[in-house]
Amino acid sequence: MSSWPRDWRELPMAGIINIAGSSLDYKTGTWRARKPVLYPDKCIKCQICWLFCPDMAINRLEDDSVEINYEYCKGCGICAEECPTKAIEMVEEVG
Repeated sequence: MSSWPRDWRELPMAGIINIAGSSLDYKTGTWRARKPVLYPDKCIKCQICWLFCPDMAINRLEDDSVEINYEYCKGCGICAEECPTKAIEMVEEVG
C-alpha cells in the first residue's frame, strides 16, 4: 500500500506536457458553442479563472494577467462564473 500522497501539498503541479498522446496534441477548441471573452480593464489579476479552468486553457502571463488559449478552451464557462469582477463574459461562438 502506497503512502503517497499523504496530503494535498504533495500533489504534483498540473499542466499540459508535450509527450506522445498528451492533450497538447488534441486541439479541443472547436467543440464549443460559446466562448469566454476577457475584458482586461475589469481584470484584477486574481487568477481565479486560471485556478478553476478544467482544461488549462487560461495562461498566466509575467505581469500576473491572463489570456485565454482558444485552441483548448471547450467553452464550459467556469472561468466566467468564478470571476469576481465579471471580467470574463461568455458569448456565442461565431464562425
